[in-house]
Amino acid sequence: MFQGFTPETIDFLWGIRFNNERNWFEAHKEAYQTTLYEPMKELCRDLYQAFSARHEELALTSRVCRIYRDARRLFGRGPYKDHLWLTVSQPVERWSCAPVFWFEINPEDYNFGLGYWMAQASTMAKLRHRMDTRPKEMEQLVRQAAKYPEFTLTGEDFKRRKAAPSDLLDPWYNKKGGFSLSCERAHDPLLFSPALTGYLLEEWEKLVPMFQYLSTLDGDPDPREN
Repeated sequence: MFQGFTPETIDFLWGIRFNNERNWFEAHKEAYQTTLYEPMKELCRDLYQAFSARHEELALTSRVCRIYRDARRLFGRGPYKDHLWLTVSQPVERWSCAPVFWFEINPEDYNFGLGYWMAQASTMAKLRHRMDTRPKEMEQLVRQAAKYPEFTLTGEDFKRRKAAPSDLLDPWYNKKGGFSLSCERAHDPLLFSPALTGYLLEEWEKLVPMFQYLSTLDGDPDPREN
C-alpha cells in the first residue's frame, strides 16, 4: 500500500537531473528503487484498483513509465528521465495516442490530470468534427470542467486559428496535437502522505465525463476522408 513519497525521493530527482550519466545512476540505483520506483508502483496499483472498481465499464489498465530514455530520442539529453509518471487508461495499441489519467512527479513539483501525450491528427479532426456537428455535447463538458479551476487546459495551439463553433469551444477547437486538463502542485505534505491516493482518485473522478467522451472518438469516421 502506498505510504507517500519522501524527501529522499526529491533528492534523487534533483540528483539525476544534474548528474544524468550511468555511473551516478548505478551508484544511486537503490535510492531510485526504494524512494521513487517502488512507491510509484504502489501508488499506481492502489489508484488502478480503486478507480477501476468504481468504473468497471471502462475496462482500464495501468502502467508506470521507465526511467530510461529511448536511446533513439535522447536529443543531447542524458540517458535517464528526471521525472516519473503513471497512467491509467483503456488498453490500446498506442497508449500515448489515447486519453489517459496520469500522475507525474519531478524535481520542482507534481502534476496530474487527463489528456493526451501525442494525439493523432485523425483524433483531433474527429473531435473538431464533433464540435462542428454536435457542439452542445462538448460545450456541456467544457462548462463542467470549468467548475474545477485547479485544472488548466494546456496544449499547443494552431498558429493560424480555425473558426470554432463558439467562443466557449475555441480554446479546445484550436489545439493542434492534443491537450490536457492539468493540475500542478508544489511539493507539499500531501505528496508525502498516504492521503495522496484518495486525493487523486477524487480529482480524477471530476474528469470521468470528459474521458468517456474522448475515449469514443476512435470509433468515429475520419472526416478528412470524406
